[in-house]
Amino acid sequence: MFYFKMKDSIIIGSGPAGYSAAIYLARSNIKHILYTGDLQGGQLITTTIVENYPGFSKGILGVKLMNEMYKQALKFGSIIKKNSILKISFKKFPYHILYSDNGDKIITKSIIIATGSLPNKLNIKTEKKFIGLGISYCATCDGMIFKNKIVAVIGGGDTALEESIYLSKICKKIYLIVRKNKFKGSQYLQNKVYKKNNIHILFNYKILKFIGGKTLKYIKLFNNKNKTVKYKKLSGVFIAIGYSPNTLIFKNKIKMDKRGYIKTYNKSTKTNIPGVFAAGDVQDNKYKQAITSAGTGCMAAIDVEKYLLKIN
Repeated sequence: MFYFKMKDSIIIGSGPAGYSAAIYLARSNIKHILYTGDLQGGQLITTTIVENYPGFSKGILGVKLMNEMYKQALKFGSIIKKNSILKISFKKFPYHILYSDNGDKIITKSIIIATGSLPNKLNIKTEKKFIGLGISYCATCDGMIFKNKIVAVIGGGDTALEESIYLSKICKKIYLIVRKNKFKGSQYLQNKVYKKNNIHILFNYKILKFIGGKTLKYIKLFNNKNKTVKYKKLSGVFIAIGYSPNTLIFKNKIKMDKRGYIKTYNKSTKTNIPGVFAAGDVQDNKYKQAITSAGTGCMAAIDVEKYLLKIN
């Protein structure tokens, strides 16, 4: 077991919120470590072009944007470790964080939680069987596997629309399966989808079953309107029905709402635990944008700085 020397702050997560917090802490000369987690760069590295982040008139690839944030944090002196946090305790101050199977721990005066969110699942019995064998939750990660093949995208929000547009450049045909009778995604993305000849929209349908042998071969659909069943032969399905906060490790340790979002107070990033702050999608159940995540990362760093001045 190894203990690092006490740090002023630890950032958990490496999306726009985590990196923004790191940049601000570093520029304030606050000693800190950022732990990236398994998905370095967060969900943005699974997207293609980001067109709504200020400062990029032609858009920017999500992975490139996050790499620039990473390099900017390093430039100002952030220590960035490619570890996931395994266990954390808020019971006594300073806080102890376990970050390796060897029992290695870090001790810190403050924590910024910026663990983001994870893709939602349909929770159909046959879904788990075909994950990685025809079912994916990331078109930019796995789209090329299905080049010139027939696939489906499940969902009606921005994520599903973006996935469909991306796949339309790779796949022969895309069934965009929407449970309701309309999209809930932005009009801009809807317009782009309607212009794609190889995207076939199926409103009022839900998935009943995934069917196949070693790999996925068919999906069984149910029409919510006329109560009919339909089968579609295809090679892959991309499930894009939104995200849930990545807060399982903090369950019963910090106050959350009923959906698992960490509660923050007084228009700040403060949680119910002194010295523990939350930023980005992990506490945002409304806006969920890269720019708002970056903004709350900045807020969290400023809140940490004020807190450290108070206790030191």
